Amino acid sequence: MGGYLRNGVQKETRLVFRQTVLFADASLLFGLPRKQAKTRCRVFAPSRLIQGVTPCGEADAQCIRISDPRGLYLTDHFIATHNTTGLAILAVQRFLAGERILYAVPTAEQVNRFWKEVTTALYEPIAAGIFKKNETDHTIELPWTEQRIKAKTAFNADTLRGDYASTLILDEFQLMNEDAWGIVGAPMMLDTNGNSIFCYTPPSFRTAGISKAHDPRHAAKMYAAARQDATGRWEAWTFTSHDNPHLSQEGLSEISQDMTALAYKQEILAEDIEAIPGALWTQQLIDAHRWVGPLPDFVRVVVGIDPGHDAGIVVGGRTADGRALILDDLSVSGDPETWAQQGVSGYHKYHAHALVPERNHGGEMVAMTIRHVDATVNMKTVWASHGKYARAEPVSVLYTQHKVWHVGTFPDLEGEMCTWVPDAGYASPNRLDALVWTLTELLLAAGSPMQTRKFRV
Repeated sequence: MGGYLRNGVQKETRLVFRQTVLFADASLLFGLPRKQAKTRCRVFAPSRLIQGVTPCGEADAQCIRISDPRGLYLTDHFIATHNTTGLAILAVQRFLAGERILYAVPTAEQVNRFWKEVTTALYEPIAAGIFKKNETDHTIELPWTEQRIKAKTAFNADTLRGDYASTLILDEFQLMNEDAWGIVGAPMMLDTNGNSIFCYTPPSFRTAGISKAHDPRHAAKMYAAARQDATGRWEAWTFTSHDNPHLSQEGLSEISQDMTALAYKQEILAEDIEAIPGALWTQQLIDAHRWVGPLPDFVRVVVGIDPGHDAGIVVGGRTADGRALILDDLSVSGDPETWAQQGVSGYHKYHAHALVPERNHGGEMVAMTIRHVDATVNMKTVWASHGKYARAEPVSVLYTQHKVWHVGTFPDLEGEMCTWVPDAGYASPNRLDALVWTLTELLLAAGSPMQTRKFRV
């Protein structure tokens, strides 16, 4: 309480609090039929009761107000999609209809967002004891029935195992390994003849580092096939952030100004972009250069290495007629001894003529690490004295000249090739760097049959 002066007289003021009180049947509060007609009975009885009000002190506070009439806003590092909220609503609806729901998503943080949505929606029946909630297992169930919602993390087949459902929801599916669906998810649905729901965001270079997929575009390819399906087995939709009525259009416009054109198309417009503007390779170009048939004889085989915790290791061979074949992607994550052993193993497996490691970020330690694993290997260390684009652009031209072919498919490597954009703020990915060193040594280095140009800064 406080006070103020008015006409020289002290007036007392009181703090006023507003509390909403819920009634199971609000019609009991009114005697007039017209007012009773405007009320409705609640499905579940209120679980919170006011027993008393006790003052606990005073403190300064500040309220946040923005110009949007609905008071909506976006905080830093959040993308305006609301996929999780939409899936939570769907899960609750199907759960209340008696179904058994399994929601799977790659990370625990994403599980927590979904869990908060469904527990908030079902708060009253949970508090009333109608539904049982287990915070540890992230389950809500109707006791003694199969009716249940469960949320769990799932990056691959092994992490998805151990459950069943009538509705399976795979959120952020583009980040999961394909086996999560092919080996576990699909057979799981045979038992119940249930429905499966896939939700994904078009893959980008930003997400490539956390994806567990063999093929980074597996979700996009599934969606494209679903769009072509005429049997009625699939239904496919795409939504942009602009289609979401619960987002602040002002906030959406604000964050869009800070995004690159590519990020805006992928994250806000939900566009699958196979040919990324500015990338030196396209998937179509690579697919047109798949080697078919027996392998030819090679006059030189090398293993290119881009050292680091996520080390790029690519094996290639040159034929007598001046073509190069990419034979393997042996890239690995680990300490220096791990990538050195992997490179030496590839050297012996393919009877290589040389290891070609970059030494920019390790100097002589790179060569010493490899020598520690095997002192007999032939090694030619290289130094990146030119910019990444200057090194990669001549190699990309070799593909257009039909000088480079891939023996099989290398999704991780090819994903880096097709998504790296020079000067886009991303470091050159390690697999791509290893590829550049391999092909430079085979076709562009001094003494090779393709040494027709020099790098320029």
